[in-house]
Amino acid sequence: MTTKSPLPKRGIIITFTILITGIAVSLWIQHMSKRAAVSPTLAFIEHNMTNPNGTLATYLKEAPSANPDYVAGHEALSESLGVWMQIALLNRDEQRFQQSYDLLRERYLSPQNYIKWKLQPDGTSEVNTNALGDDLRIVRALLEGYDLWQQTAYLAAAEAITARLQQSSMLEGYFVDYHDFLHQQSADVLSLVYVDTLALQAMERHGLIDRSVLDRHLELLQQLPAASQKIFYPQKYEVGVSKYTSDDKVNLIDQLIVAIHVAELGQSPQELIHFLKQELKNRGKLFGQYDRSSRQPAVDYESPSVYGLAILLALETRDQAWAEELYPLMLAMRDHNPRYKGGYVFDGDTHLFDNLFPLLAEVSLKGH
Repeated sequence: MTTKSPLPKRGIIITFTILITGIAVSLWIQHMSKRAAVSPTLAFIEHNMTNPNGTLATYLKEAPSANPDYVAGHEALSESLGVWMQIALLNRDEQRFQQSYDLLRERYLSPQNYIKWKLQPDGTSEVNTNALGDDLRIVRALLEGYDLWQQTAYLAAAEAITARLQQSSMLEGYFVDYHDFLHQQSADVLSLVYVDTLALQAMERHGLIDRSVLDRHLELLQQLPAASQKIFYPQKYEVGVSKYTSDDKVNLIDQLIVAIHVAELGQSPQELIHFLKQELKNRGKLFGQYDRSSRQPAVDYESPSVYGLAILLALETRDQAWAEELYPLMLAMRDHNPRYKGGYVFDGDTHLFDNLFPLLAEVSLKGH
């Protein structure tokens, strides 16, 4: 009877070395694949539009702020932080999400637990107001982050921000656009673009608001009056007089965001979608603003954000073909200068939203 000799010591070492090398190569390939998958637009934002303190600059070019009510240069917005957090969630990027959460706690969140809507480039703030739409976007991201990674700090922050909103930024049971914490004054209107369907549903699901608060806001979208041409949505709801109001000119970015929230409720905004598809068919492009009554373009420019949001609306209504039709129109607006690779830069400058919303659309489209 013969028996096999045990593997020589040298053979064990060689086998072990091959195994470790194989694992290392595999991990390296995975790492390089992840790096290769990073969107050039995301890389552009991180390399060109991130302040030294980690906040996201609103414009590529530096410029002083002449009015505290308007954003300029490298000032940072809470809205940008919320969209950045959404992108991190879609990418399952816990590191970037945690970095955003740290910025929220260290820079944006006041001792009274309201979110300052704007920061100076150095991370300090000269404003004393919040912006409801930004707040709800961030709260939604925090709750989704908690659901995904079970970090209780995210839930606690969402609870604190929501509690402050209910204490200071509500009128007759409705959230309103902002509260001035210096003068203790609140807006008396609710911009419909701020009625974030998924945020409010997540807040109710986690016990942060009552069901009656959720229903009251969702009804605003479910009962939207049709415009005369049944295309464009009104802009605001005047809480004190229970009335929808509209401007003569409509911003297509706002219209698309409202349409996305309506679609999230299961109601397809067919009139607006039909109009947009006809515009693409007849003009080959979508413009940034339109006249409400004539339905003619009110400006001569296109916007990457418009195409990005239109893609998100197409995905929400499960119109994959339309999303894929819009995608190359959006990408065509990228700058061809190697210095700004992946960025939507025009005449040497860009607004951060014209990069964030296209990036959000790009990541969402690739996930479908």
